[in-house]
Amino acid sequence: MENFGFAFTAGWQVVLAGSVLGAGLPAVFALGIRSVAYAGGGEGGGSGAASRPLGTLAAGICLFVVVLGIGLGLTFIIASGFGKELDFGSGIPTLVDKE
Repeated sequence: MENFGFAFTAGWQVVLAGSVLGAGLPAVFALGIRSVAYAGGGEGGGSGAASRPLGTLAAGICLFVVVLGIGLGLTFIIASGFGKELDFGSGIPTLVDKE
């Protein structure tokens, strides 16, 4: 019965990671694109509406988070092919040899 508890705990961790990475990054990307539209005045006709710096800042932050997530994902995949792993022990992601 104890194994069921371990499997259930591990299953929820997989579901959480899949939700964050599988749906979270595309949602942040969509929010960034929406912020770009808001920054430009929010109208598609190019009517010369006033720009909104808050939208530009929000778009920059959102798109930076997406690029950072993609970069970390690619680093994880490539590093594992070279016998290394990504370590977050110091707060900054570093590559270390696999043990």
